[in-house]
Amino acid sequence: MSQVVGINFKKSSIDALVAGFLALILFGPIVGVLLDGYEFDAEFGRVAWMVAVVVVGRFVMSCFFQTEKGVAMSFKYANHDEGAKVLSPGHKSKMVWIIPLVIVVGLLVPFIASKYVLTVVILGLIYVLLGLGLNIVVGLAGLLDLGFVGFYAIGAYGLALGYENLGLGFWSMLPIAAILAAFAGAILGFPVLRMHGDYLAIVTLGFGEIIRLILTNWASFTHGPNGISAPLPTLFGLEFKRRSKDGDTFHEFFNLPYDSAYKYMFIYLVLFAVVWAVLFVKHRLVKMPIGRAWEALREDEIACRSLGLNHVLVKLSAFMLGASTGGLAGVFFATYQGFVNPSSFTFFESALILAIVVLGGMGSTLGVVIAAFCLTVLPEVLREFAEYRVLMFGILMVVMMIWKPRGIVRVTRTGFAARKGVVK
Repeated sequence: MSQVVGINFKKSSIDALVAGFLALILFGPIVGVLLDGYEFDAEFGRVAWMVAVVVVGRFVMSCFFQTEKGVAMSFKYANHDEGAKVLSPGHKSKMVWIIPLVIVVGLLVPFIASKYVLTVVILGLIYVLLGLGLNIVVGLAGLLDLGFVGFYAIGAYGLALGYENLGLGFWSMLPIAAILAAFAGAILGFPVLRMHGDYLAIVTLGFGEIIRLILTNWASFTHGPNGISAPLPTLFGLEFKRRSKDGDTFHEFFNLPYDSAYKYMFIYLVLFAVVWAVLFVKHRLVKMPIGRAWEALREDEIACRSLGLNHVLVKLSAFMLGASTGGLAGVFFATYQGFVNPSSFTFFESALILAIVVLGGMGSTLGVVIAAFCLTVLPEVLREFAEYRVLMFGILMVVMMIWKPRGIVRVTRTGFAARKGVVK
């Protein structure tokens, strides 16, 4: 075949054919064969254009990476700095000006957005909480947790069961659910103190499945697959219902026409405040000795223990604080939905939360917030492509791991200036 300077079309063609063959093996059984009762319908057209896109895309990529710009780009990403980016000692972050603006805009959202947009933003904030909780365990402490959805379920069912059996409402269960989830994190943390990597991931995955199976099979207590209703939040005892048996409702007390959007506005404002509180606490913890201990454990556990750090307490603190944040998110999810059942707490949820942490950046708070909104809000915006949501999700993961392996926002550290009189 003909060859232009710097580009080997024969090699690019072989790469494209191999990629197309692999795409045919992958997409053929999944997309090309549809179950229709007891028969199968073949959809060769859909498989053909997917394979064609892969072949053309791989050919173009192969040609590009043989050019000077492509070689420079591949060299750049093959030699990226794996560590945290160190800033100058006198560096002033632009977040000082951005954060007040974000708070002001966030407080205006419930008053200017439609009900649908508000529900989507609430869901995004719930996943921000989940991402922040798992970021402590995975991003800071380096403990791969595939069962984080179990703590999420504990918080959600804690609200629903606490209301049904003990009459505890939203405000009472908010701290209690966080404590229950933290206690569950301690129970999970003790058996896995000596485990690392894949073994730790398998055990935590089993923990998440155990929680889901208990919720499914203990029907006399959890109502099994039928689920259970969760209470709405209240404002000084005022309920966000059309009618209340115990007294005035929110709209009656303030002499307003009934609107179900009031409930979502209130949930959003409370959730918005809780997210900022969690962000502040996490920011302070990272700068405290416990945060440094988590990062030391992530980088090298043996070196961490040789420095005199108690690895048992370091691991347990990470599990418990991360789990408590997941419990808080579960309470908001239950009151937002008004109903919970075990199907909301599958392994896919754990994978989604883990993807938020990885895509956002391991240990990066800002990155987790951005990734949480990207992975929860974008699917709602692109509902026309709901059939290919998982496929697009996988492609996004592959592209991000090649393009930005450290995540959307890389972790930064502010350097320390040498003190006067110290010999450099």
